[in-house]
Amino acid sequence: MANPSIYSLIDRAVSEYSMILDGDRILLAISGGKDSTVMAEYFYARKKRRDANFELSAFHVATSISPPISKEIKEKLSEWQIPLIIKEIDILGRLKEGKSMNCWFCSSMRRLELSFMAQQLGFNKIALGHHLDDILETLLMNMLGKKSLFTMPPILKFQKFPITFIRPLCLCDTSMIVKHAKDRGYLCSTCTCTYQENSARKEARTRLSALTSDSYKLKRNIFESLKHVNTEYLP
Repeated sequence: MANPSIYSLIDRAVSEYSMILDGDRILLAISGGKDSTVMAEYFYARKKRRDANFELSAFHVATSISPPISKEIKEKLSEWQIPLIIKEIDILGRLKEGKSMNCWFCSSMRRLELSFMAQQLGFNKIALGHHLDDILETLLMNMLGKKSLFTMPPILKFQKFPITFIRPLCLCDTSMIVKHAKDRGYLCSTCTCTYQENSARKEARTRLSALTSDSYKLKRNIFESLKHVNTEYLP
């Protein structure tokens, strides 16, 4: 079977940002949803290439406020020969007194566990399933809420510890990921916790849709503009 078209975009991102190097040990952040599952399938396909020289494992952070990873996704990872590690954490128990649960805190705790696990097992890279829409929504959230221009970078190398975050889906938008997952017949779970109702991301998603009319070309234009910032004409 020929590689699906979404692989070409992921290949382009991986190449442009040098996300995968010889000898890398990559830990995939698996949520159980369509984004991380598409990412895992891509890595499985890439591992079969003649020039592939990297190690791969998957890590899922289980919590009491989100559904467990499905049996179907576990079976897919097994079929793709990607070892899966599952760790359960008490998200609510980590909240400081007087603080309320939100998506940002939950995702921060998950990334913390990913970093700990990667260092403990000797992985030098963590692959996250954030896609183009996630990156642009975060950009809008930071501009409108924090009065600051920054977002999720495709690749982020930390100075204090030997871990690099990579986002191979950075050039893929939601619609193409949904189409690929549907074509592949994934039975993926999504976050159903009640705390997400307070998330600013839903509002940012609506604003991005209104701004671009869900045009992939316009989304890419916004993304590419971040690489061509003319500071001479900024305040």
